[in-house]
Amino acid sequence: MRLPHPPEPERAAEVRRRFADEARSERPDLATLCLLVGAAGDGALDDTGIDAAQIELDRLAGQLPFQPGGPRSWATALAELLGGRFEFHGSPGAYQRLESSLLHEVLRRRRGLPILLSVVWMEVARRAGAPVYGVALPGHFVVGFGPPEQQVLADPFDGGRVLTGSDAEMLVAGATGAPLDPSMLTPADPLDVVLRILNNIRAWAASRPERSDVALWAVELSLLLPSHPARLRYERAQLLVQRGDFVAGATELDAYAEVVAAVDEPAADRVRGQARAARAMLN
Repeated sequence: MRLPHPPEPERAAEVRRRFADEARSERPDLATLCLLVGAAGDGALDDTGIDAAQIELDRLAGQLPFQPGGPRSWATALAELLGGRFEFHGSPGAYQRLESSLLHEVLRRRRGLPILLSVVWMEVARRAGAPVYGVALPGHFVVGFGPPEQQVLADPFDGGRVLTGSDAEMLVAGATGAPLDPSMLTPADPLDVVLRILNNIRAWAASRPERSDVALWAVELSLLLPSHPARLRYERAQLLVQRGDFVAGATELDAYAEVVAAVDEPAADRVRGQARAARAMLN
């Protein structure tokens, strides 16, 4: 099994630049952003591979019969095409594989995490003209069709199974132990989808210290999004120190301390102490 590894520095810098430009564009394209995430994590994915993935999404959309009916007919058609004919679905092992968070690999393997399979559903449906959007349920991403008063939910991880209200309640209860709140059913912003994908990648890497390279590029892409948690700068600094880049890590720790100082001076002092300790490692 080939483990994806980040590209060479020059290619990685180009990918980050393109990702930042797309994320800050007037209408960020979800598929493009996801494929650039893939290029940041897999040096084997070049521009030809990115184009091929976009073409594959177009091809799948072209296989979808025209559905002039309502949201349920769209959901059913997508389930029959992607979940049935092309056998896209999830599996327990998907959570153990980095490829499950990389769109080009999900298109190739037809397996992935709920959110990546949902991206496939959304991008194929969007190209076919469906009223589709992502729904970021806690712990389990799904796809929605139609306006709020006619909303139909589908679970791509389960082959596109159309969900009843009680199904959605059970998914939320299983993830959080809390009841389903109507606010959870609103369409997810594309940039929020990308941040959640990057969060999944960071979580995958966190349990594998030997893959701090993955954690680093995922954090660095997250920091390029227009809106991101400030604490990611601290995480990046820690990763740099962990990987032996003590000067850059200390500099980032000092910068983060200045942000923290405005609200918590004692915490800022602790971070400055970590920066001094990182510099001391050079001696």
